Amino acid sequence: MTDAYDPASDGAQMSYAREMSYGDYLALEGLLEGQKPLSDAHDEMLFIIQHQTSELWMRLAIHELTAARAGLAGGEIRPVFKMLTRVARIFEQLNGAWDVLRTMTPSEYTAFRDDLGKSSGFQSHQYRRIEFMLGNRNMAMLKVHEHRPALHAALVAEVAEKSLYHVALDRLGAAMEQDFSEHYRMEAPHQAQDAIRDAWARVYEAPQEQWELYELAEKLVDLEDYFRRWRFNHVTTVERIIGFKRGTGGTSGVQYLRRMLEVELFPELWQVRGQL
Repeated sequence: MTDAYDPASDGAQMSYAREMSYGDYLALEGLLEGQKPLSDAHDEMLFIIQHQTSELWMRLAIHELTAARAGLAGGEIRPVFKMLTRVARIFEQLNGAWDVLRTMTPSEYTAFRDDLGKSSGFQSHQYRRIEFMLGNRNMAMLKVHEHRPALHAALVAEVAEKSLYHVALDRLGAAMEQDFSEHYRMEAPHQAQDAIRDAWARVYEAPQEQWELYELAEKLVDLEDYFRRWRFNHVTTVERIIGFKRGTGGTSGVQYLRRMLEVELFPELWQVRGQL
């Protein structure tokens, strides 16, 4: 029998009374104390952690989208490709989270559902900000956040900014010597425009002439692809667990989520596929 390995013999730091530790750097003490179930139901911990980790991933998505938008506005397009790829993979991670939540049965959820009160995922200010950043701007949703003035103000400020797609269209317009800004809807979801679709078609018809725009277009499509999958899995997860009951926040539940599946963030990039 060999003696237990001591990492100190390899030079590992073993005392952290005066050094920053892993837990200190990640502020784990506060993070891991943030799960406070309101019932005795075993599965409430799963429900809380699934949503908290989703919020952390969304925090990173906002960080990446903010940098990507600034990069596009400043003409630094190539670094933006990696950021958009990362956001797409974040939504792949969020997609996987539904698989874990789906291990909870309807009866297990019912055991603590009443303890949620009127709280609901559609009240997530981070999710709303992501939608606003991507161009799906439903001003009616701002009311949900009026009770938190700072969060409400942040969303109002976001609406005043061009969306990521607006900035991408600025780059497209500059290359095509066109101005698409008259089509930018700052306080409403973007609507498809023939002129924008035709401009993207020119990029796809001769990608070697506008390779950066071609690659940007595909990164945007990739992002929306993963975003749509996340929405779809959200619907099926909710239907699997609560059927067609109303949501805790008062929405129609599955019916409400199905309506969200119809939303297109970058419609011209999908329409152009049928034109080539």
